[in-house]
Amino acid sequence: MKPETRINKQTREIVRRPPSALYRQAGDWIFSFVVVLLGISIIALAIAMAVVLYGEGSLALNRFGLIGFVSGTTWDPGVQLVFGALPFLFGTIVTSLVALAISFLPAIAVAIFIAEYAPRWLANIIDNLIQLIAAIPSVVIGIWGIFVLAPWLRETIYLPVFLWSEANYPELLPLLGSPMGFGMATATIVLSLMILPYTTALTKDAIRAVPVEQREACRALGATRWEVIRMAVLPYARGGILAGAILSLGRAIGETMAVAMLVGNKNTLPFSIMGAGATMPSVIVNEFREAVESLHLSSLMAVGFTLFVIALIVNLLAAWLTRKFSITGGQSI
Repeated sequence: MKPETRINKQTREIVRRPPSALYRQAGDWIFSFVVVLLGISIIALAIAMAVVLYGEGSLALNRFGLIGFVSGTTWDPGVQLVFGALPFLFGTIVTSLVALAISFLPAIAVAIFIAEYAPRWLANIIDNLIQLIAAIPSVVIGIWGIFVLAPWLRETIYLPVFLWSEANYPELLPLLGSPMGFGMATATIVLSLMILPYTTALTKDAIRAVPVEQREACRALGATRWEVIRMAVLPYARGGILAGAILSLGRAIGETMAVAMLVGNKNTLPFSIMGAGATMPSVIVNEFREAVESLHLSSLMAVGFTLFVIALIVNLLAAWLTRKFSITGGQSI
C-alpha cells in the first residue's frame, strides 16, 4: 500500500470519528448560555430604559401626580412652570390612529396586488419601491412636506374649505382651525404615507405564507380569484395583517422629525383639524435642548416615560392579536 493511500485512510478515519460526549455537551451548554444571556439582556435593557425614564421624570410626576400630569392641559415652561401632557398625548393618539385608518386599506390593496395579481417582474418593482419609501429618512420626508405638500394642501384644500365654511357654516371654524398648511391634518397625511410601507410589507408576507393547498381547496369548490382571496387567503393571514397594522401604529406613535416639522407645535388644547397641534415625540425634540429648569427637563422625561409605556402596550397588543386571530392558534373566523 502506498504511503499516500495510508495517510488518506487515516485522515478519513479521523474525520469520521464522532466528537466525544463531553465536547457535544460543552457546545450545547455554551450555545444555550449565549442565547439565554442575549434574551435576558434585551429584557434588562427595556427595564433599564423604563427605570431611567421614570427616575428622571420622578420630579414632575411627584409634583403633579401621574394622573394630574397625564390629564393636565397646560404646558407653560416659561412663567408658571406648570406641565400637563394631555395635549401631546391627545395629538399622538389622534395622528397615529387616523394615519393608520387612512393607510390601512390602501396598504392591504397593494399587498394583495403584489402577492396575488401582479406578474413577478411588476411585483418585484413595486416591492423595491415600497422598501425604498420605507428607507427614506423622516427628516427628508419632513422637508418634502414643508416645501411641497403643505403649500399644496393649503392652496388646494384647506383654504377653499375654510372660505366655504366661513361663508356658510361659521360655527365650524373653531373645529377646522387656521388653514396655514402646518397642523394636525398635514402631519397625519405625511404620517400615513410613512407607515404605509410597513403595513404593506407585513401584509404581503402574511399573504404569501398562506399554504398553496388553502387556495387549491377553495378553487376546487368553484371559487373565483377574489373569492379565494376573501374566503381562504385573508382569514388565514389575518393574524399577520393585524400584527402588521398594530406595529405600524407603534411606528406612527414614535415618529419624531417629520411630525415635529409639520404639526405646528402648539402646546395647548382645544383641538382643530387644520390647526396646529403637538405630539409627545415632537415636544421632546423641540424643547429638550432649551430645558434649563429641572422641572421642565423632568417633565420632558416624564413625557418620554409615558411614550415608552404606550409603545410597550401597543407591541404587547400586537403579540396578543397575532395569537388570538391566528388560524394555527385554533381560532375560528
